[in-house]
Amino acid sequence: MQSATASYVSIADLKSSHNALATPIETPAPGGGCGTHGGEGKASCGSSGGPDDMPQEIWDKVKNHPCYSEEAHHHYARMHVAVAPACNIQCNYCNRKYDCSNESRPGVVSQKLTPEQAVKKVVAVASEIPQMTVLGIAGPGDSLASPTKTFATFKMLQEQAPDIKLCLSTNGLALPELVDEICKYNIDHVTITINMVDPAVGEKIYPWIFWNHKRVTGYEAAKILHEQQMKGLEMLTARGVLTKINSVLIPGINDEHMIEVNKAVKARGAFLHNIMPLISEPEHGTYFGLNGQRGPTAQELKAVQDACMGGANLMRHCRQCRADAVGLLGEDRSKEFTLDKIEEMEVVYDLDRRRSYQDKVEAERQAQHDAKVEALASQAKIELDENIKVLVAVATKGGGRVNEHFGHVTEFQIFEVSSKEALFVGHRRVDQYCQGGFGDDEQLPSVVRAINDCHAVLVAKIGACPKDELKSAGIEPIDGYVDEFIEKAALSWFADYASRIASGEIVHVARGDAAIRQGAYTAAA
Repeated sequence: MQSATASYVSIADLKSSHNALATPIETPAPGGGCGTHGGEGKASCGSSGGPDDMPQEIWDKVKNHPCYSEEAHHHYARMHVAVAPACNIQCNYCNRKYDCSNESRPGVVSQKLTPEQAVKKVVAVASEIPQMTVLGIAGPGDSLASPTKTFATFKMLQEQAPDIKLCLSTNGLALPELVDEICKYNIDHVTITINMVDPAVGEKIYPWIFWNHKRVTGYEAAKILHEQQMKGLEMLTARGVLTKINSVLIPGINDEHMIEVNKAVKARGAFLHNIMPLISEPEHGTYFGLNGQRGPTAQELKAVQDACMGGANLMRHCRQCRADAVGLLGEDRSKEFTLDKIEEMEVVYDLDRRRSYQDKVEAERQAQHDAKVEALASQAKIELDENIKVLVAVATKGGGRVNEHFGHVTEFQIFEVSSKEALFVGHRRVDQYCQGGFGDDEQLPSVVRAINDCHAVLVAKIGACPKDELKSAGIEPIDGYVDEFIEKAALSWFADYASRIASGEIVHVARGDAAIRQGAYTAAA
């Protein structure tokens, strides 16, 4: 298989237009992928799609999968089990750490598990968290570099928890040889990390791979990896397996190459493309981190993501989770389910109870959807400037509502709001402002920097000091939409904001850039 020809587009071009994707994109092969039509990345089956946007069999696979549905991630939980310690490639952005409780990033775990321990833990978590619908194996190495442990775990889970969706993440090197095994265990969702489709780019990211019982380096290693990734993706698409592509955005290395990656995976039937920021602080001990390779700014990340709209459907709600994460995206409850605590639990896997609870979750989800439709209908009746788009940060602890105190936030959800929509575009992790009931003024500037590109922040409650600090930075602190659904609240605030502009009360001013919190350590109380 020949490698794709690289075509570079400057970051300035990415920020100014979406013309980089004007060339026709090959129609994907039948199977797990989905076609895109209409402008601006609207798709027949995208991460924000609903049952009217896709075939029923696809909707059934994604409707309660928090990684494959942006809407579902507000309501459903996932879990990772760390049963696959080996890895067959080395990435310059990776450092697998064990027994590490203070970091949240891929490759980090507190405890490696045997398949038997993993299944016991999954059953216990699913009994306590009935909205936990998805089990994934994402390392801490590569799931397919330890295939015996990975598939033994899936086999036992099929028997003991048949309603839980099964996922795995892989770098793709061993994927083609294991597609039959993936399908044998009804693994409907596979994530492949694809950072390049040109080995000349790849050799800057991967120092070596382990292939045919030997270590291969340089361009040859990247070429083999690329060919295996493309072949595996095509095979999964042909078998009807939904694929999500993860790409780490590395400024100066693959940022201007990402459009080619998007086009290549789209052509091969990928369901979603998740372009996520490089985590590269020196304390993580990665090659990139120790050698000064920076991660992207918030504007740089969004510019590349926006430029890829119209290609493969984009995922923007990824949290770059630990390999042993438990809970909703953006939270980690793994400390509640250590092996010693599970031994003390009386575990009863009640399938009827789980289904009943999930029916209630679906009712809440439908209420969120209805509230958004109602808000958009109200918005359409008002004359608003269609050229204004702003970012709004939201403090939420789940359920798709504005329901978190500013001081308790460890992550803001970011929405791009206009007269026509409130579109989820990402999240920003922050160090928690309140420590032991008191505000930590040293943390406040870092919180403000994380949402510096936003015009407003919607919160359930906020103290006088942070409120003044936000106002001084030009960010409106808004606490008038407590427990409202996020999209409805954001659209309501925007209507008020636009009316103030129209009346001359305020002047709309573009905001600056914001900092992406590296490594996601939060100094929780």
